[in-house]
Amino acid sequence: MTILGNLVKGVLQAVDLVTNERNPVEEQKQVLNELLKEATTTAFGKQYDFNAILNADDTARTFAATVPFFDYYRINKQWWSKQHQENLENVTWPGYPDYYALSSGTTGKTSKRIPVTDAMIKSIQNAGVQQVLALKNFDLPADFFEKGILMLGSSTDLTQRKGHLEGEISGISASNIPSWFRGYYKPGQDIAEIDDWDERVTKIVAQAPSWDIGALSGIPSWMELMLKEVIRAHKLNHIHEIWPNLRVFTSGGVAFGPYEKSFNALMGKPMTIIDTYLASEGFIAFQSRPETNAMQLVTDNGIYFEFIPFETEAIKEDGSLAQTAKSVGLDEVRLGQDYVLVLSTVAGAWRYMIGDTVEFTNVERAEIKITGRTKFFLNTVGSQLSVNKLNDGVGHLEERYKIQIPEYTLCAKKYEDGFYHTWYLGTEQVADHEIAETLDVFLKKANKNYRVARSKALKGVKVRIVDPEIFHEWSAASKKKGGQVKMERVMSEEKFEGWEKFVKRFQNEST
Repeated sequence: MTILGNLVKGVLQAVDLVTNERNPVEEQKQVLNELLKEATTTAFGKQYDFNAILNADDTARTFAATVPFFDYYRINKQWWSKQHQENLENVTWPGYPDYYALSSGTTGKTSKRIPVTDAMIKSIQNAGVQQVLALKNFDLPADFFEKGILMLGSSTDLTQRKGHLEGEISGISASNIPSWFRGYYKPGQDIAEIDDWDERVTKIVAQAPSWDIGALSGIPSWMELMLKEVIRAHKLNHIHEIWPNLRVFTSGGVAFGPYEKSFNALMGKPMTIIDTYLASEGFIAFQSRPETNAMQLVTDNGIYFEFIPFETEAIKEDGSLAQTAKSVGLDEVRLGQDYVLVLSTVAGAWRYMIGDTVEFTNVERAEIKITGRTKFFLNTVGSQLSVNKLNDGVGHLEERYKIQIPEYTLCAKKYEDGFYHTWYLGTEQVADHEIAETLDVFLKKANKNYRVARSKALKGVKVRIVDPEIFHEWSAASKKKGGQVKMERVMSEEKFEGWEKFVKRFQNEST
């Protein structure tokens, strides 16, 4: 009898009964006030006179009019470098950060050091608890709450540097898991500390038969690779032969859509997929109900959100924000509009653009979906394609040709006769020769700006079919396997030239 599982499920339902109805707008007002009060005596708070902002008639508008926008490079040069290079305290947040999250994102560089304070650790943990509480909405059986949770992130063996520890945010989070969660947590501390991805996966494969896994958590591409290794090593038809109670996959880092078909091909039973939005800057949102795959912003937990309509005049050519751009709060956002996401946090980020764009699917519930990156909107010749629209195009190809395309990248590349959107699709199946035309037709119907661009400077679409393994090897060569590493969907021409050379070299070595 699943006594513990029934007890946990009962607690979740009881908590729901005593929880007041959420008011995201009011929660955000309170968060902004708390952030400003806490940071009033910091160097940043003094320079921008947080006391005066707090005493203003409209705190939010005064805050927006007083504090400029920052991206990583600006805030690091002016403020954060004083912490991690000069060891100064009380710079943008009281005290000194105990951790820095190394963020490579999709740039291939690991030079970004995002401060992670004790307050941010608590914020991430609180958001995790909120996500656990939301599981009551997914109609899971009681015995699910007794199973292990396999979290596949970066290494928890953090690096000591100048009085703080450094690592990727998933490794920092896993190294600070609450004591009550440790009994559920897999692969366990010893394996999680292994830095080498292949060695860590080997250990997971060896231990897999002894675990009763109910949930998986991680970036889809690396999770797939790990599952394939478990299946191959133990000669399985699918992963449920070794983990029959596996029911949930908590996906993070990238949109799950492009991986859905290839991921489900590894399963023997239907899975509940729950999207999450954990960035180096904080735990931003998670899917709280099964009726939608949109994610609910965590609006009461140390992060204040602003939204800038994604329009040409708001974004510079390098992808950064123009200081003249106007932000809106939760009380002003509307459906059907892409917004650049801006954060102020308990880690000392202020009006900070993390580079993601989002769209609201439900304003009242503060539910969003990620639509792309400010630098990766494909707009070289006016096509204005978001990553979300690119994913839709790939999904259409999967459905039309009954194939799996877990990875892709593209570039608006200039040829002798003009610009072509040049796609590399990672699929193990041979695609129909009409795939480029099919993709072109779909995007014309899905996006009016693309349709206009195709009648002018954009000459057409070119498609190259490659082994999906190339994408993983590219990540391993240019960055690092596993963890928070994600494949860039849209590349600059310079980056794309390196990619094409890498593909050619990989293919020559494989033959």
